[in-house]
Amino acid sequence: MSPMRIIILAVAAIAAVLAAFLVRNMASAPEPLTATETVERIVEVEVSQQKVLVAMNDLRAGSLITPDVLRWADWPEAAINPGYFTQEVAPDAMETISGSVVRVATYADEPILPQKIVQKGETGFMAALLKPGFRAAAVEISPESASAGFILPDDRVDVILTQEIEFTNGETLEERTVTSTILENVRILAIDQSFGDMDGIPTLTGSTATMELTSRQAELMALAARSGTVSLTLRSVADVDFNDGFALEKEGALDAVDQGGGVVVYRSGKPAAGGSL
Repeated sequence: MSPMRIIILAVAAIAAVLAAFLVRNMASAPEPLTATETVERIVEVEVSQQKVLVAMNDLRAGSLITPDVLRWADWPEAAINPGYFTQEVAPDAMETISGSVVRVATYADEPILPQKIVQKGETGFMAALLKPGFRAAAVEISPESASAGFILPDDRVDVILTQEIEFTNGETLEERTVTSTILENVRILAIDQSFGDMDGIPTLTGSTATMELTSRQAELMALAARSGTVSLTLRSVADVDFNDGFALEKEGALDAVDQGGGVVVYRSGKPAAGGSL
């Protein structure tokens, strides 16, 4: 075979090898990437709403409901409980439940439910007004013994006991009128059957005042009412935080009550220790 023919065959073989290599690389090459575009679409859906009566701030159990602690708030119609007060069904609900008492704690922006409040006149209303551990004690009053009718529910008063005491002055048995404050900063729960906000009425004349007292103070009040005349003196609204807002039993208040209706021995114008006969 001539050299020229050998050269031609060698070139053809090399070309064939190169072609095969090129074909293999093209077959194994990855498919070209195509750019994809993600489109985010925001669809606005109109939700039907109603006005629902909610608490403007946290309401603890026993607190009095007034219009300034309530507001109307938008509420999804699908999430409305049948017990909610809605503006469509009960437009005057804010005024209707004013003066009610919170039975179960309600939090800010939580809808008001009838089951969580006690409305005036309902059973348990007075019990809902009381702080835990306190008692409701009633005492008879008159305009003369209750600041001429200017004492209203939720006011603070001092309780004064006036009684006639018999005492021995030497060999003579005499009588003396004794007056002493036995309780301070007592909260008035009700005057007769009137509770809470009195709708702007400046005076309220009643025959019975109901007060919030501890069990011991209630016993002292009952004893005082049997021993003499009980009077109430109105305290300034600035004194509401006196003794952290609780009623205070005056030191020696029980000793000031003539428990036995007997004779008290006075020495130097003061009752002697153990001087009751």
